[in-house]
Amino acid sequence: MARFFIDRPVFAWVISILIMGIGLLSILTLPIAQYPQIAPPSVSVQAAYPGASAETVANTVTQIIEQQM
Repeated sequence: MARFFIDRPVFAWVISILIMGIGLLSILTLPIAQYPQIAPPSVSVQAAYPGASAETVANTVTQIIEQQM
């Protein structure tokens, strides 16, 4: 069998190109189920401190929440 392809290198190249072409066509027609749609995890926190300034909220509420998370 090897002697056949050694004696006919052009035929061997044609067969190789056909096999690669069929493989490429097969890969392109496969459904892409291995890459599902994912969403990164996110957390939303709301805190209210009526009557406080932005600096007070940042120093008292925000820092405590960030440390706990």
